[in-house]
Amino acid sequence: MSELQSDTLTLKEAFRKADFSMKSALCLASWFGAGLMPVAPGTFGTLTALPLVLVLSHMGELYEGLALLILVPLAVWSSSLSERCLGRSDPPEVVVDEVAGFLLTLFLLPLSWLTLCLGFVLFRFIDIAKPFPIRWFEKNLRGGTGVVLDDLMAGIYANLGLRLLMLWIS
Repeated sequence: MSELQSDTLTLKEAFRKADFSMKSALCLASWFGAGLMPVAPGTFGTLTALPLVLVLSHMGELYEGLALLILVPLAVWSSSLSERCLGRSDPPEVVVDEVAGFLLTLFLLPLSWLTLCLGFVLFRFIDIAKPFPIRWFEKNLRGGTGVVLDDLMAGIYANLGLRLLMLWIS
């Protein structure tokens, strides 16, 4: 039949029916289950990025950059496959975009409790508020590119805002 599939699946149902590559995409897109939180999955996805942020900060700037270069294409790939598998556009279970955006928020900044907390709050606020052109990206870019790019833009805004705040505070 040539009709569009109107059925949507939960992540657990989709995972049961998926092949290996789709299961891999669903695991990565949900950031290993963080996206399954019933309330505020994006916030939990951002929180679960903290261990990666801490490890990368101790490894140095080169590794922070490499992690972003690897994570962003993987996030686009896994988000695209997950959207298709779940039958929904930008499903809330997909939180790998928040992980990439939060890494970008703290990219090349000195890590402290202050930068972590302010970065978290700024990133979540900007990601939810979606100032121009972030909402445009979310609405007009389809697939994993749209899912990830709006969070990367929020990460850029949050990074710049955090830099300004740190200058003002010090």
